[in-house]
Amino acid sequence: MTGASESPDLALRAAIAAIGAAERVTLICHVNPDGDALGSTLGLLHVLRAEGRDVTASFPNPFIVAPHYRLLPGLDLLTPPGEVSSEPELMVTFDCGSLDRLGDLEPNAKAAGELVVIDHHISNTRYGTINVIDPDAAASGWIALQLVDGLGFPLNRDAAVCLYATLVCDTGRFQYETTTPAVFDMARRLTEFDVPVAALSRSLFEEHRFAYLQLLGDALHNAELVREQRFVWTAVTQEMLERHGVQMEEIEGLIDILRRTSEAEVTCVLKEEVDGAIRVSLRSLGGVDVRRVAEAHGGGGHRYAAGFSSNLDLETCVARIRAAL
Repeated sequence: MTGASESPDLALRAAIAAIGAAERVTLICHVNPDGDALGSTLGLLHVLRAEGRDVTASFPNPFIVAPHYRLLPGLDLLTPPGEVSSEPELMVTFDCGSLDRLGDLEPNAKAAGELVVIDHHISNTRYGTINVIDPDAAASGWIALQLVDGLGFPLNRDAAVCLYATLVCDTGRFQYETTTPAVFDMARRLTEFDVPVAALSRSLFEEHRFAYLQLLGDALHNAELVREQRFVWTAVTQEMLERHGVQMEEIEGLIDILRRTSEAEVTCVLKEEVDGAIRVSLRSLGGVDVRRVAEAHGGGGHRYAAGFSSNLDLETCVARIRAAL
């Protein structure tokens, strides 16, 4: 296993060698994948398939892709988690900070002959045999492109569309602190492959069913601003989802609306799962490191975005977050 102090460059070279030598490659991202996780996985899938490699890509149950990712090429190529090899020769995980985020694919990861971890979250637990962790990377997709280049395989349009999605999702459409000149260089390179920038941006960020907008109205109406802590939060319950006929996957962008609150430094959305567990998403403008809040509750992330899951009730969960802040 690569040591905690090993540089991302050394680990990257080890990952390139391992992937290049493997006969069969399994690509996995975390449960309830976001644009960076899904785009990174699909991006490398397209490149490896074009080279005739034996490659499988999947993510844990619930095996559902949020509708705003529908324009990402290759969704039909994803393999249900139940059909993933129980003992993969080589597995690559993307954007996944810990083994438990692999859900029902965690046993497959533990049984892998080689486990390559690709991530940009500083909280990553380095659970692989090769850990390519670069906290300075704007997205896991940035590292995925480095893998492609290191392998010497050419990009193609489908891969470029998926990798472009990783950038726009994890830089907030080039608005976050992670947006550097190198990020724009990568975007320029990818858009040379005729990426449908306007259509992709609308589907990822601006297009929702009317039912979601009605739920959004409820969530904003119920939002609470704690002025002395510059903290704003709201919750989405199962009752709200059922009443409006909205799926959990549809509400991923709700926090980006709430974080527009000018009086708030930290934004939080709590989502009630079917089993009663609470999934917590946190965002910060940078003055508060929300990763530390998430890690205190068994989660992770980075300074600007983090999350965790809890079995506490909503009120207790919010009280714990406020105490941490």
